[in-house]
Amino acid sequence: MTGLDLPMARKVLDSQPFSELVGARITAFGDGAATLEVDMRQELQQQNGFLHGGVLAYAADNAITFAAGTTLGPAVLTGGFSIQYVRPATGRTLVAHAEVVHTGRRQAVVRCELFAAAEDGERTLCAVAQGTVLSAAAPSA
Repeated sequence: MTGLDLPMARKVLDSQPFSELVGARITAFGDGAATLEVDMRQELQQQNGFLHGGVLAYAADNAITFAAGTTLGPAVLTGGFSIQYVRPATGRTLVAHAEVVHTGRRQAVVRCELFAAAEDGERTLCAVAQGTVLSAAAPSA
């Protein structure tokens, strides 16, 4: 138990200038999982009208880190992650849902699925990611 909850997670996200720039919001947080959403605005698209891959990578990275924070505590940093793009992201909202696969004392492994949600709420898988998150807290003596 980390003592963190959804309102605290939202405060942390709101303190990140880049997250504010892309308009990210946390819609679920706790029990080894986190969900991050980003509205698919025109200024976040690439030249073909799809959501830019960098936005998907950002959402995966942040969702992975927040999910790990539910098991490791608030002082966490991404150790690394990989992302595979399944199909172009189009629609209304990008939804990145991350779940902890394994957590130890100092690190967690987390998977993330990224969906493009349409106006009617139908979701289409557009990318999958996996990452390792490290505790940045000082080890106890």
